[in-house]
Amino acid sequence: MTYNHMQHRKRRKTAPRQEPVESIPLYAALDLGTNNCRMLIARQTPYGFRVVDSFSRVTRLGEDVSQSGFLSEDAMERTIRALSVCSKKMKARQVSFIRSVATEACRRAENADIFLSRVMEETGIKLEAITPEEEAGLALAGCASLLNLEKPKALVFDIGGGSTEIMWIELDRLGDPHVVDVISLPVGVVNISEKYAEADEVNANNYQAIQDHVLNAIADFNERNNITTHVANKQVQMLGTSGTVTTLGAIHLRLPRYLRSKVDGMNLAFKEIHRVSQNLTTMNLKQRAAHPCIGPNRADLVLAGCAILEALCRLWPVGVLTIADRGIREGILLKLMRSVKDET
Repeated sequence: MTYNHMQHRKRRKTAPRQEPVESIPLYAALDLGTNNCRMLIARQTPYGFRVVDSFSRVTRLGEDVSQSGFLSEDAMERTIRALSVCSKKMKARQVSFIRSVATEACRRAENADIFLSRVMEETGIKLEAITPEEEAGLALAGCASLLNLEKPKALVFDIGGGSTEIMWIELDRLGDPHVVDVISLPVGVVNISEKYAEADEVNANNYQAIQDHVLNAIADFNERNNITTHVANKQVQMLGTSGTVTTLGAIHLRLPRYLRSKVDGMNLAFKEIHRVSQNLTTMNLKQRAAHPCIGPNRADLVLAGCAILEALCRLWPVGVLTIADRGIREGILLKLMRSVKDET
């Protein structure tokens, strides 16, 4: 798949000189989250990059961290097995430039340093536990090309497994986004499910409680940036990047299976977000697991994500959400490519 991250810039009329593919270095971006381990290997192109290999696996590294404060042995073993696959792929592809990051689970767990050392020793991968601010910045870098230049302000969010990052953005005259404010909530689909689940799953009874929790957590962020007023003046767009929003997009489209090409960049009306979310609350765990766009790995988490998303939609009734199936990994790749270029 090819990513164009310069779609708002004027293109050159003449095609650039093509280098032999074999001589173009490969870059790898690895994002280890609370729930997933994801990696992209890509080759730079004149207008972005082209993915040549990828990996994604649900590892649930942050399972029970919110209660125990520690990464469990089983979770670490699952994750190291997944990271070993990533390591083998990078070695087989002879990747030249690599950046690997870890997010909320490794920020929170008291034994994160022990885990990171084990990863280095057993897989050769050097993981960085990045700050919430850097996590948000990478997500923005990865999906910024989907922002609409007709709206001067934007709410950009990433609902993760262990946290949710929300950015308040202003676009300059060239359409470049600038972060005005950012908040990282210790609220993600894994830990919020663990906190509010009844009989091992979120249901209609605690769905509202999750929304109230999120609304309370973002009240100060909303007030200090006067976001509600800007929304009322129709100056704001909303862009979301996460498994929650891509899943809802796919369900809305009634896809027989998830297709990134259909979901990435699509617009989804808030009324459809509510309709799809409410339909999911009427399904049991087995029914959600059988859905081709959810599957067993997300069946117990998708309602928590929907509740978080609906809280954002309630507070900020922008009306339409742009869905991004791109984020931290793409942001890592773009920044890595830029830094290598600046050094040469």
